[in-house]
Amino acid sequence: MHYVEAGTGPLVVLLHGFPENWWSWRYQLQPLVAAGFRVIAPDLRGYGETDKQGPYDLDTIVGDVCNLIESLGVEKRARIVGHDWGGAVAWHLASKRPEFCERLTVMNCPHPAVMQKVLLGKRLSWAQLKKSWYFFFFMLPFVPEWALTKDDARITRKTISSASFDRAHFSEEELRPFGDGIQRPGAASAMVGWYREAVRDGFRHAFSPKKYADIAVETLLVWGMKDPALGFEDLVPGTEAFVPKLTVERIPDCGHFVHAERPELVNPALISFLSR
Repeated sequence: MHYVEAGTGPLVVLLHGFPENWWSWRYQLQPLVAAGFRVIAPDLRGYGETDKQGPYDLDTIVGDVCNLIESLGVEKRARIVGHDWGGAVAWHLASKRPEFCERLTVMNCPHPAVMQKVLLGKRLSWAQLKKSWYFFFFMLPFVPEWALTKDDARITRKTISSASFDRAHFSEEELRPFGDGIQRPGAASAMVGWYREAVRDGFRHAFSPKKYADIAVETLLVWGMKDPALGFEDLVPGTEAFVPKLTVERIPDCGHFVHAERPELVNPALISFLSR
C-alpha cells in the first residue's frame, strides 16, 4: 500500500475518491502539516501505486486503512477525512470500526444508509438515480476501462474538470497524475471494480438494507453545492439520524471536487474542526 506522509503531531488520514489518488489532497497536505498534524494520504486499493487486486468491498478497503493505521506504530485512533469514494470508506470505518476513528470529516459523499434509501428504498429519487447513471455504465465488461484510458485518459481527466464549477485548479498539469494513474497496468479495472462491487452489493441487500451503527464521534460533512452527480437535497437531509454529532458545511458555487476547487474555504473549516 503506497502512501505519502508529512508532518508530526496527531494523525490525520486522507482518503481520496474516484478517479484520483493521493494527489487529490495536494491543497490540504501542507496546510494540515503547518497546523500541527501528521498527515497520511494513501493510494487506496487498486489506485496509484497500491496493489491492483480485489476484492473491492468496503469491509476489505476499511480493513486496509485500519491495518495501515496500526502499521504506523502510533495512536490507534486517527482523524479520518474522506472525499467521494474515500468518504464512503470513512463513513463505513466510523460505523463498523469506531475504535480507529477519533473524529470524522466527509466531503461530497452521502452516508451509505441515506444513499440506500434514495436509490433503492423508501426515499427513491428518480432525479438522483438519473445522476447516478455511471454506476450502471461501469457494470459493462471492458467498455468502461477502454473509455477511461483511451486518448491518454482524456475522459478521466475531463470527468474531474467537468464536475467542477470553477476550473482554475484543474489545469492539465494538475490533472496529469490522475490520467497517468488510471493508465497503470490493471488500474482501470481495479478502480471500476469498486463500482461493480457496490452495485452487486446494493442489489443483494435491496430488500434487506445493511444496518449501520450510529457514528458517535464529532462529524463534519462538507458539501460543494453545485455537485452535478450528488444532489444535496436528496442525499444530505436525514444524515443526522445516523450521525447525532453532525455539522454540515455548505460550500456555495462549488462542484464535486470541493477540496481542490475551493481550498481557501475548505481548509480553514477542516483545520478548525480537526483542531478542536
